[in-house]
Amino acid sequence: METKLTATFLCAALAICAVFANPLPEEGSEFSEDDHDADIKRVRMLSLGRPDATVGMHVGRWNPESGINPEELGSYYEGDMLSLPTSQGRNGIINTYYRWPSAIVYYRIQGAFTVNQTALIQRAFDAYHANTCIRFKPYDGTQSNYLIIKSDNSGCWATVGRAGGMQYVNLQVPGCVTMVGTVIHELMHTIGFFHEQSRTDRNQNVNILWSNITPGREGNFDIRDSTAFGVTYDYASVMHYSSKAFSSNGLPTIQTINPAGASIGQRNGFSQKDIQKINAMYNCAV
Repeated sequence: METKLTATFLCAALAICAVFANPLPEEGSEFSEDDHDADIKRVRMLSLGRPDATVGMHVGRWNPESGINPEELGSYYEGDMLSLPTSQGRNGIINTYYRWPSAIVYYRIQGAFTVNQTALIQRAFDAYHANTCIRFKPYDGTQSNYLIIKSDNSGCWATVGRAGGMQYVNLQVPGCVTMVGTVIHELMHTIGFFHEQSRTDRNQNVNILWSNITPGREGNFDIRDSTAFGVTYDYASVMHYSSKAFSSNGLPTIQTINPAGASIGQRNGFSQKDIQKINAMYNCAV
């Protein structure tokens, strides 16, 4: 518990320093394209790490039968978040500044993906297009904000929300492009969502089995403040950890309450509640 408190205090201290160094726009403010140059010079994000080749080795050994998801192997914050807004949230980012203008995410695929892996990424885009107003459109060199999708040997990771300017999603091959839900998961981080089990109502829905968590990784189970847009807790969410995430002994670290033993951590695609939250965040009329 002492390790958990120390890690939490350190993260909080870093976030406070970042807020004073990079003042945020007011809650509810919108991003102006005129602010682009200043935004690049003063990115309003808290960097939590750098791409790590050791994570790449772990993901390179991952297989779908392991009982955990590849993004849960990361040394990054909560496994797969490389940077966060200094104004954060427990499930979806509150501050509209970090949302993508007009719900459009311009992207460029830079990674060394096979034809089938590229098709899997397109399937993830198609799932967003079919169920939400989010649109992934090819970057043509003229847009101010855009996403580069790469495949470095550093695991599965993303920045949470729109950082301003160029930002990355990394999908290491083959582990991060084996299940379409893994791609959907990382893209949900990109558009502004955190993990389901970090919600403030988490403890009414799951028990965290602290004694089974790898020492030093307790901070991955922090609760954070944001909005769930009135949508109830979702065991089926593509953003939920698996039951053995960050386990030190192969035993569960998360235990569902109602019902006990419910399946969590699926990466097959969106749940209905995932779709509801995205559409609420971006005011989608679908």
